[in-house]
Amino acid sequence: MTASIWFASCNVSRDVKNPQVDLPEVFRGSNESFALTDSIIPWKTFFSEPLLKGLIDSALARNNDMLTAIQNINAAQKTFVQSKLGYLPKINLNVAGTTTRPSDNSLNGLTLSQFLGSSHVEDYTAAVMLSWEADIWGKVKNEKKDTFSGYLQTLEARKAIQTRLVSDISKGYYNLIMLDAQIKIAKENLELNKRTLNIIKLQYDAGQVTFLAVGQAEAQQLLAEKLISQFEQETSIQENAISLLLGKTPQTISRSTSLDQVFTQPGLFLGVPSILLQMRPDVKSAQLQVNRANARVGIEKANMYPALTITAQGGLNAFRASDWFSLPSSLFGNVVGGIAQPIFNGRKLRTRYELAQIEREKAIIGFKQQVLVAVTDVSDALVKIEKLGQQRSAEDKRTTILKQTTRKAEMLFAGGMANYLEVITAQSNVLQSELELAQTKRAQLDATVELYRSMGGGWQ
Repeated sequence: MTASIWFASCNVSRDVKNPQVDLPEVFRGSNESFALTDSIIPWKTFFSEPLLKGLIDSALARNNDMLTAIQNINAAQKTFVQSKLGYLPKINLNVAGTTTRPSDNSLNGLTLSQFLGSSHVEDYTAAVMLSWEADIWGKVKNEKKDTFSGYLQTLEARKAIQTRLVSDISKGYYNLIMLDAQIKIAKENLELNKRTLNIIKLQYDAGQVTFLAVGQAEAQQLLAEKLISQFEQETSIQENAISLLLGKTPQTISRSTSLDQVFTQPGLFLGVPSILLQMRPDVKSAQLQVNRANARVGIEKANMYPALTITAQGGLNAFRASDWFSLPSSLFGNVVGGIAQPIFNGRKLRTRYELAQIEREKAIIGFKQQVLVAVTDVSDALVKIEKLGQQRSAEDKRTTILKQTTRKAEMLFAGGMANYLEVITAQSNVLQSELELAQTKRAQLDATVELYRSMGGGWQ
C-alpha cells in the first residue's frame, strides 16, 4: 500500500513531487487475535481502572507541558488569523503639523520675507495612506498556507504531549502496582525465612547443625529485608515521578487494584498501517512540515518575480491652521502604481529559493522516516505482546512448581528429612521467580499501552 501527500501547487512553483512511502498491508507480528479497525478507541474506554483514569484526567488538566502546548496553540492561532488578512491593503493615518523658520540670510528666508511677509512657514497635514501589493505569484497565498500548517502543527504537538502523558501515567501506575506486588512477595518470603531461621537455631542449640547453617539462614533473611527497602524506595521515586506529571509536589499515589486484576483491551484497536498517517500526531506533524516547506518554496520563488504595488494618499493640507479644514480647497490626493523587478542583489534571492527547496527535500525525507518509525513502533509492541505472553506462561508454571517444591522442602526439613541448604535454596528460587513473574506481568501491560500509543491512541 502506498501513502502519499498531495500538495496544492502555488502559481510559480508547480514542480512538487508527492512523497511516497511503501507500507505493508498488515503489521509484522499481527495475528488473528487483533481485530482490524479504522479508528482508535478513546483512552477513557481503553483504560478501565477508575483511579488510573482519574490520574490521567488530572495530568491533562494540570501538566505544565500540556499548559505550555495550549499557549503555543493560542499564539499560532493569532498568527494564522493575521495571515488571513494578507490580501487586504495596508492603511495608515497620519496627522502632522510642522513649522519651519529658515535663516534670514538664507535663500529660503529671503524668499519667505519677500513673498509671504513672514519669517517662518507652517504646514498642516491630515492624510490617509494606502498600500497594496497584488498577489500575482501566490506569495500571500503561500504565506497563509505556511501559517495555517504551523497552527495545525501546534495542535498535533498538543496531541503528542497528551499521548505521551497517557502512556507515562499508565506505565507509572502499573509500575507502582508491580512494586506493591514485589513488596508483598518479599514480605511473605521474609516470614518464611524467619520460620526457617527459628528452626535452624533450635537445631543449632541441639547440636544438629553448625553455625554455618545459622549464618546462611540469617543472610537469606537480610536479603529479603533489603529487597523490601529497595522496592519501597523505588515506590516513592515512582510516586514522585507521577506527581511531577500531575503538576503537583511529591505525594502518595492511591491505587486500589492488584497486578493480576488490571485489564486492558489489546485486541480492539489494531488497524492497518495506513491508519498511522491519520492517527499518529508525530506523523501528522511531519506531513504538515512538508506542507510548510512547500509553501516556503513558493514564497521564495515569488520574491524573484516582479512585484506590482499600488499606493494612494489623500487628505487635507494647508500652510495655515485656520485653512486646514477648509473644503474643498485643502483637499489633496495622489495614486501611484509601480512594478519592481529584482535585478542584482548578490544572488541572495536565488540562494534563498534553493535553500527552501533543500529544506523541502529534508522535510520529505523526515516524513518518510517518521512513517517508518511509526510502523516499527507498532511491530515492536506486537512482538513484545506475543513473546511476553509466552514468557509469562512459562514463568507461571515455573513459579507454581517452585512453590510446591518449597512447601515440600519445608515439610521434609521440619521432619528432619532435608537439610537447611535445600530449604534456603528453594526459598531463594521461589522469591526470584515470583519477582520475575511480577516484572513480566507489568511488561505485558506496558507493551499493551505501547501498542495503543504507537497506533496513535491517547489523544482522543
